[in-house]
Amino acid sequence: MMTSFALLCLSIAIIESMAGILGNGIILAASSSSCIGRKTCKTWPPYDMIVISLSSSRITLQCWIILDLFLTVFCEPSYFEEDINVVIKTVYMFLNYSSLWFGAWLSVFYCIKVASFTQSFFIWLKQRIARLMPWMLLGSWVCSFTAAIPFAWDVYSVHDNFTAPLPMTNSSAMRTSRKDSLDLLILLCNAGIGMPLILSVVSSVLLIQSLWTHTRRMQQNASGFRDPSLEAHMKAIKSVCSFLILYITYFIAFTFLLYELFLRFSTPRSICIAVMAACPTGHSIVLIWSNPKFQELTARIWHDTKCPVRIASM
Repeated sequence: MMTSFALLCLSIAIIESMAGILGNGIILAASSSSCIGRKTCKTWPPYDMIVISLSSSRITLQCWIILDLFLTVFCEPSYFEEDINVVIKTVYMFLNYSSLWFGAWLSVFYCIKVASFTQSFFIWLKQRIARLMPWMLLGSWVCSFTAAIPFAWDVYSVHDNFTAPLPMTNSSAMRTSRKDSLDLLILLCNAGIGMPLILSVVSSVLLIQSLWTHTRRMQQNASGFRDPSLEAHMKAIKSVCSFLILYITYFIAFTFLLYELFLRFSTPRSICIAVMAACPTGHSIVLIWSNPKFQELTARIWHDTKCPVRIASM
């Protein structure tokens, strides 16, 4: 039985996902406009490639979340009895993995472009990041798709095992099989989410270390002038660290849901769903706030929506 608070949390999650669709739409439109006119996608700037992939995957993910929540609220009996549940969960995992990978590559890109390390491998990456980025993004799609395929099979078998009657002679064996399937499922999910998390943590640590070294060098020089490199460091660190905080929050909430620690429609589970819906939206807001190109398009849209109101009032 769904409580009123659980319904409120699910409604908040739907609103958060709609806000995320709007924010990611602004990012997608602004990034795509700068790539229009280029002959091939290989000539796109690597930042735009990452942001276009990230925003498009998140728009699809948040639309999928809204569909899932609507089916959960309004079609609950048939939704959990039919095979559509397997399809929705599997596609969700694929989109979830993809958006997390793209967010991690954005952190890596910030680190490579902004940090000032002199190691040969780092310099090699800095010089070749534009050529490597399409393959990195394509590899993310492949990894996400590969991780989602076993999930579809395991969800279906586990779902059937839980709903089908258990014979007395085979009940222990089937419970063991269900436990093994769930353990494999949890291992795959944690591995799929853990690798982008590691990339984000390493990128954040390297950026902070680079900023610390650069700040100490500035203090020794005592130039007193405004340093563009320091400003670039600060913007990159704010974006990467905010994504890292949201990522960890998302990871914790997702783990609670994955291990089925809470009952369906319970208050803690509904809070986790609302938190998971808020994290991608929050990162989109951070991206818009940290990029003047996104801010300009947002201000233009806001101005255009206010103009009819002003005309009508006159």
